[in-house]
Amino acid sequence: MIANRQQISTSEVRELALNCAVAGIKAADPRTVIPERISVKGDELAVAGERYDLSDYERVLVVGGGNAAATVADALEGVLGDRIADGVVVTDNSTATERVSVLPGDHPVPTQRGVQSTRELLATANEATADDLVVVVITGGGSALMPAPAAGISLEDLQQTTESLLASGATIHEINALRKHLSDIKGGQLAATLEPAEVVGVVLSDVVGNDLDVIASGPITPDSSTFEDALAVANRYDISLPETVRERLQSGISGEIAETPSEGDSAFRRVHSYVVADGNTALNSAAAVAREHGYDPLVLSSRIRGEASEAAKTMAAIAEECIATGSPVEPPAVLLSGGETTVTINGDGTGGPNQEFVLSAALELQVPGVTVLSVDTDGIDGGSNAAGGIAESNSLLPTTAANDALDNNDAGGFLEDWDGVITTGPTNTNVNDLRVLIVEDE
Repeated sequence: MIANRQQISTSEVRELALNCAVAGIKAADPRTVIPERISVKGDELAVAGERYDLSDYERVLVVGGGNAAATVADALEGVLGDRIADGVVVTDNSTATERVSVLPGDHPVPTQRGVQSTRELLATANEATADDLVVVVITGGGSALMPAPAAGISLEDLQQTTESLLASGATIHEINALRKHLSDIKGGQLAATLEPAEVVGVVLSDVVGNDLDVIASGPITPDSSTFEDALAVANRYDISLPETVRERLQSGISGEIAETPSEGDSAFRRVHSYVVADGNTALNSAAAVAREHGYDPLVLSSRIRGEASEAAKTMAAIAEECIATGSPVEPPAVLLSGGETTVTINGDGTGGPNQEFVLSAALELQVPGVTVLSVDTDGIDGGSNAAGGIAESNSLLPTTAANDALDNNDAGGFLEDWDGVITTGPTNTNVNDLRVLIVEDE
């Protein structure tokens, strides 16, 4: 899984950190998760403990999108087989399937081929009837991979807005509030297109707190945000919106354009969503590996968020406390966390939130004996080609060059010189970030 493992696995402790990361990512692989959470016995489909009588439906369709959508579709074919009549998923990580069409999209900025693929998805969804059961695949990355620009919004408008949002430091909740109001599929609108079919959402969550209306911008979930909320995000982060985007938001606020479907809308009457994997799936598996190697694992939280460099300082302080006082856990220990940090881009370097986390933590740590790893489980750290980074507390001194790298958002460029960049390529899953701090026993 780790393409440059031989280069970066320079110690037994690094090897353990990498093993923890790999175990976490593999545990969230749809080919592992789907057979565990979804099964068919006779005519009975069981999804996370809920049951559906397949004989009640004329057809089973599969639609959806995200980084892991093709792998989920493949796993669903393994469970449902020829019961699947048709389907379309949009992804940037293609996998061979027999019954579900896998169409291309791009991430993190939407592209024309993603627009075309999403229109085909919507056309398939529009054919669903009250006699159909539609399995909707929703995974991280779906917001960018399933673009369907609303009337009056061009792809260029959407690309410019997306790039500005990603660079602003806004949270994923804020980013997706705006995205949902520029789309024909997000914010519950796919559910409206599928109505009156029976809808089963199969969700791999990459969002802190598993907020269904935020994961992939909530295509089958009631939207809790409004046009007014969307404009407030742009204003809060001083984002220069294309004129067409600003006009649409203003028209929505004035009531000229209908709001996205919200709680109580008939579109959700037959919609049922199930989170089959999330950040805890990865964290629990990583903890098991640490335990097997004689380390005491402690999952601090699956909901770490905020600026990456600041979150790193907090976790570094906890590692120092372990060494100094044995609290909250006695070394040798492995501190684990998940969630999603952000980066406000002020420079033009390379890297992403996970690489910034690693560099910031390594610079902050005032004690030796701590190894820091942080990866995005989808294999893509921000807009970089890396999954994340790894470093030791005593290997990176708080030099001018290292601090300049952080200031210029060039953590990736700096870590590359220290064999500290982790490269995986697409991992077939996406359950947010996974961070591992190994605290050694002196």
